[in-house]
Amino acid sequence: MSVIVTGGAMSTILVTGGAGFIGSCLVRTLNDMGIEDIIIVDHISTSDKWKNMVNKKYTTYIPRDKFLQQLDTFDGKVTHVIHMGACSATTEKDFDFLYHNNFEFTKMIWKFCVKNQISMINASSAATYGAGENGFDDKKDICALRPLNGYGYSKQLFDLWEREQVLRPKQYVGFKYFNVYGPNEYFKGSMASVIFHTFNKIKETGEMCLFKSYRPDYEDGQQLRDFVYVKDICKVVKFMIENPAVNGLFNLGTGTARSFYDLAKATFTALGLEPNIKFVDMPESLRAKYQYYTQADMQKLRDAGYQEKFYSLEEGCRDYVVNYLAQDYKTY
Repeated sequence: MSVIVTGGAMSTILVTGGAGFIGSCLVRTLNDMGIEDIIIVDHISTSDKWKNMVNKKYTTYIPRDKFLQQLDTFDGKVTHVIHMGACSATTEKDFDFLYHNNFEFTKMIWKFCVKNQISMINASSAATYGAGENGFDDKKDICALRPLNGYGYSKQLFDLWEREQVLRPKQYVGFKYFNVYGPNEYFKGSMASVIFHTFNKIKETGEMCLFKSYRPDYEDGQQLRDFVYVKDICKVVKFMIENPAVNGLFNLGTGTARSFYDLAKATFTALGLEPNIKFVDMPESLRAKYQYYTQADMQKLRDAGYQEKFYSLEEGCRDYVVNYLAQDYKTY
């Protein structure tokens, strides 16, 4: 099924990472928009990520390792590439893998979109901001940023490469995702959100353990993050599809930093329980690279015309816990 989305153009959309967390939620959004002519690219292998595809409508699934050799066969057949496929593990130590998978692979997607003059919507990361010593303002020069891990650096490399390109896709939008949580993240292991892990810890032990603080200006559990619900990610991507004249590299958070204590408390509350939160030592390997504060400056996205209200932490947490996690990990 192909439908008209904008400007009278028939839409066939290619979604990399389409069986993963954010990617599968975006396929859900495309289906809700009436778009079923979707090509999903992912690396599922022996994982259970295929479960994220069961309730979706799409035309083709292509394993990641076979995708690039087939890419040219899609010339003239695709209107948008939503590139969410990447290694998102901040703990990944194999930089050669990160470089190939997150940088070189993304360059190939870019060149395909340039050749076909189509839209490319790409996942960057707030990990590019490093410790935040230069702030979290997406209007500032990204050359000054110093990521703290190989994953963040692999994303920064593409952001830097992209800004130097003269030949460009019909539309290019990159998103610096902050701390995304929500349904369909069930197969991310240790990289799943703190809400996911809190829910499971409460079910198992009745309590949640958070890291102690190792800075005098932050109390235990009061380290701050910009937690953004995946349904808001989907709404912003939908906005970009419907507004093809919008281009740029944008933050995607809520613009409000909240503490891990607030997050754990919201999870207990969503379960109808009194908070039972304890504090544990942070592994020494994390202490030197640990971020104590992130908060997206969202003015650039607002200036581009996006005016929707974001879920508060309590609203998003309640929806996620009550309607998905507590429903046997229901798929969105």
